[in-house]
Amino acid sequence: MSFKDIFDQHQWDDIKASIYNKTAQDVERALSAEKRTLEDFKALISPAAEPYLEQMAQLSHQLTQKRFGKTIQMYTPMYLSNECQNICTYCGFSLDNPMRRRTLSGAEILTEVMAIKAMNYDHILLVTGEANKTVGVDYFKEALKIVKPHFSHISMEVQPLKQKDYEELMPLGMNTVLVYQETYHKEDYKKHHPKGKKSNFYYRLETPDRLGQAGVHKIGIGVLIGLEDWRTDSFFTALHLDYLERRYWQTKYSISFPRLRPFSGGLDPKVEMSDRELVQLICAYRIFNEEVELSLSTRESENFRNNVIKLGITTVSAGSKTNPGGYAVEPQSLEQFEISDERSPQAIADMIRQQGYEPVWKNWDMVYQ
Repeated sequence: MSFKDIFDQHQWDDIKASIYNKTAQDVERALSAEKRTLEDFKALISPAAEPYLEQMAQLSHQLTQKRFGKTIQMYTPMYLSNECQNICTYCGFSLDNPMRRRTLSGAEILTEVMAIKAMNYDHILLVTGEANKTVGVDYFKEALKIVKPHFSHISMEVQPLKQKDYEELMPLGMNTVLVYQETYHKEDYKKHHPKGKKSNFYYRLETPDRLGQAGVHKIGIGVLIGLEDWRTDSFFTALHLDYLERRYWQTKYSISFPRLRPFSGGLDPKVEMSDRELVQLICAYRIFNEEVELSLSTRESENFRNNVIKLGITTVSAGSKTNPGGYAVEPQSLEQFEISDERSPQAIADMIRQQGYEPVWKNWDMVYQ
């Protein structure tokens, strides 16, 4: 049974109603349980859990320290291309957004690599728009050959690929793949993705299955918070995570929490999520799953990131540029979305140390792969 089969057994409106009908008793049961279920997760993300946020935060802190210790993994994205054949209502790289497109050459990639290495990084995330003809598997292979000698861990966030493509990229240095569903609301997904290969809801939904079958070291999933009801979308993310961990148990998993940010084309969030609600969601994921890595990007403000370091987050980005060549080649080119926390990697590392945690620049050695 694939995740598509499981997904099709759940109706969005029924799940939403179930979450909003959870009671204080359901929340207390979830907090006291030895092993939490998906029903417990519903309770922890429900409005009924809001009065229990302090208790959730303390438990999340304890569980995170028990599993991950006092460490925070550091990474930064490197955008290789802003070319894209999709129309997405929320993205600065959308095909219908008038902007100058560029894809980094091999020499430009190396220039960006050197600038990132100068900031101490040994973990990098390679990002592109979705343009199969110009930024496809052959381009990724060449990029990985350039990048691999300089980093111990390489993540990628690119268009969904076939299983055999992932199998070919892994020996070249690809360790982790991030693929966000954006929203699990099938009908509204089409409204936000009216054109391009990304408009195929199920092809994207089944990408983590292809990654698992390929044996990728780590898979990152999540939704773009603000497109639809965050509680319901988060339940489907947890459902997806639960399925993946059972099916591909040797693979590691991470979840990110991107809230919809402004870009040059503009899209107001359909649903506003408060900082307090995001804290609730982060804690709910940790209480539900002690093993999953939780990542927070520079989309969030300085103050917010400072305050959630101890509550369950295991990975943060810093000094991020969301435009191709943003570190050294062409710093002023158009970004995919606006950054909120603009502090340098060293400033973020200092903040982490001040809170009694250790910033980790290096993930793991290839020799242990």
